[in-house]
Amino acid sequence: MLVLSRQRDETIMIGDHIEVTVVDVRGDKVRLGINAPTSVAVHRKEVYDAIKKENEEAARFDQRQLEGFPLPAAGGPAPRRGGSSARKAANTNRASALEALRCRTA
Repeated sequence: MLVLSRQRDETIMIGDHIEVTVVDVRGDKVRLGINAPTSVAVHRKEVYDAIKKENEEAARFDQRQLEGFPLPAAGGPAPRRGGSSARKAANTNRASALEALRCRTA
């Protein structure tokens, strides 16, 4: 870890595009201003850790999430049979939900 001493209104550079400026010092608190490109995410460490944890939990795939969804046969989509339009709509909704789950876990 690099440790630097800076006074109010002094800046450090991280690479060519990120500036960290000491904005204010009051007692044991230091206010920092961070100027970075919009492509660089800047978060407090505790927020970053929470985002990372949520992403890891969302990425975990649990086979039980698919229970209740009809899966198509290995050769392709399940054959359509005649039936009520309500049943067809329900199957379409299940297929859409299954595809959403697959995309979310990919």
